Amino acid sequence: MNKRIICTGAAASAAILLLSACGSVKIARINADPSRYYNRTVHVDGTVVNSVGVLGTGGYQIQDETGKIFVLSRTGVPSSGSHVSVTGNVVGGAQILGQSFGTAIREEHHRVKD
Repeated sequence: MNKRIICTGAAASAAILLLSACGSVKIARINADPSRYYNRTVHVDGTVVNSVGVLGTGGYQIQDETGKIFVLSRTGVPSSGSHVSVTGNVVGGAQILGQSFGTAIREEHHRVKD
């Protein structure tokens, strides 16, 4: 009986951690305390305001109601005005076409929303 309670409690704790990790982070939180997010996977929702891509790689800048951040992509770049959901790792010292941009997200994947 005690093993069942412990396993159930552990499973519930794991589910809570997993679900809390799935929530979207506001861009201002990342920009305000980037060291908290460095090398961590984040989910960010926003609108593409700038984009540059060549042969499926490049970068784009997204904006939510709290701020802007650059996203580095190797899987294609969404066009300006697209509403996207981005998952990736926060990195520092990002460079796009030789220009340094500080904190950015190295994209694992993105999804264009309707």
